Amino acid sequence: MNCYKNQPWSLTFRLLLLCSPYFLLNSSCSPKEKLYVAHDFAFVGEFTQGLEGPAVDRDGNLFFVNPHHNGSIGKLDSLGNFSIFIENLPEGSTANGIRINSKGKLLLADYTGHKLLEVDRLTKEVLVYAQDSLLNQPNDIAICCNDLVFASDPNWKEGTGNLWSVEKGAFILLEANMGTTNGIEVSPDAKNLYVNESAQRNVWVYDLSEEGTLSNKRKLISFDDFGLDGMRCDVLGNLYITRYGKGTVVKVSPQGKILEEVILKGKKPSNIAFGGTDGRSVFVTLQDRGYIETFRVSHPGRAFVEQKKPK
Repeated sequence: MNCYKNQPWSLTFRLLLLCSPYFLLNSSCSPKEKLYVAHDFAFVGEFTQGLEGPAVDRDGNLFFVNPHHNGSIGKLDSLGNFSIFIENLPEGSTANGIRINSKGKLLLADYTGHKLLEVDRLTKEVLVYAQDSLLNQPNDIAICCNDLVFASDPNWKEGTGNLWSVEKGAFILLEANMGTTNGIEVSPDAKNLYVNESAQRNVWVYDLSEEGTLSNKRKLISFDDFGLDGMRCDVLGNLYITRYGKGTVVKVSPQGKILEEVILKGKKPSNIAFGGTDGRSVFVTLQDRGYIETFRVSHPGRAFVEQKKPK
């Protein structure tokens, strides 16, 4: 696999991005715009202890899991109108993290079924993308070039976790006996993979090869308190990490420096996604309020820009 074939995430990525009309038109910040200030986006129901996901498609629809009960999938359009996209996943399945691949299909980490599920956004057909009984509970996923998938796999009871890739429908173990692996993300240039450990409060970074192999593991940052959950990159490689229990989202540079910390209304943020018309709106699922919160940032998300590329 050649991750860089026909991809914009090259050594000239930043220069091309900064000079592109899309970036200049959509990513400049108005002097009056308030950045990193959270407010409610939409109320999605009383049952929110499993609220997770989320992912934004090319049309601006936000998908997330477990709004009414475990196994349901919710949808918010660009105006914040809420509906149930799927009432029940197949028996035995409960989703957690969501990503959207290059074909526009939803990929769901099915932690009770030890699977990845693939959902067609038009027909709502649910298929098994990959399955392996050896997994603890696939939690969150990230998608690299050529739709290579990486999955975190925590064992909460034992305080351990694994890291997997998924290729051609098969799970491939990359590292075992980590901490409680949770949030996972790929850098904009596809040269690094980030994985956090919730209970141990560490964020690790690996070198990512063109073939999808990992090397040179090192610690990016660690925290003294509260938990870590989902995380996403913006186009400059800054990580946005949810701090479960603290009620914040922290923005961390590729060098491991804290740049911003956004205070949320809720205390249990589970995951985030970039969306809006320009990719600079961040949406946060929370497990303690019944609302999805949002805030504006200075640069669009990696996955948002990737989806907007001509197919």
